Amino acid sequence: MTASVTLIETRRFGDDRGWFSETYAEAKYAAMGIDTRFVQDNQSCSTHTGTIRGIHFQRDPHAQAKLVRCLRGAIVDYAVDLRKGSPTYGKTAFATLSVDNGRQLFVPVGFGHAFVTLEPGTEVAYKVSDVYAANCEGGVAWDCPDIGIDWPLPATGPVLSDKDRILPGLAVFDSPFVYDGVPMAVFGDLG
Repeated sequence: MTASVTLIETRRFGDDRGWFSETYAEAKYAAMGIDTRFVQDNQSCSTHTGTIRGIHFQRDPHAQAKLVRCLRGAIVDYAVDLRKGSPTYGKTAFATLSVDNGRQLFVPVGFGHAFVTLEPGTEVAYKVSDVYAANCEGGVAWDCPDIGIDWPLPATGPVLSDKDRILPGLAVFDSPFVYDGVPMAVFGDLG
């Protein structure tokens, strides 16, 4: 069973000390259709509000699914359908993830991933299903008009890496992914 983009509401148990949350349990996630084996954990810290990371992916033989959560601050997290032949090709699912709401977003293979920081000093952690391989990485332009993400940016504009400034738009992008028959159940704001 393979899941599409999935927003996960993690349960928190709180008392006067703070809270506790189980952020991953293989059997529970498998019951939701997320039967992905994760092999690596990554973490990023973004100094500035309006930092955009993405729209990134890795192609075979090291294609990656991701399970994303925010450890400090807040982000809007995006999954862009990049599967050739998909009825939702180029469409985006997104959700706000924050340290306060504890949400996670599962981004399957075949989707580009991106996020924008809503607060300074935002930290994001994500599990991936394959190791990083520079020769397999790729991306699509953050401002591609065919995707049309309405980024919540400060008046100063985005903070981008040099690599993200030169990624191609969908019009010239040859996707390495093919529609697998699993529809993106919803697109737009996941909640």
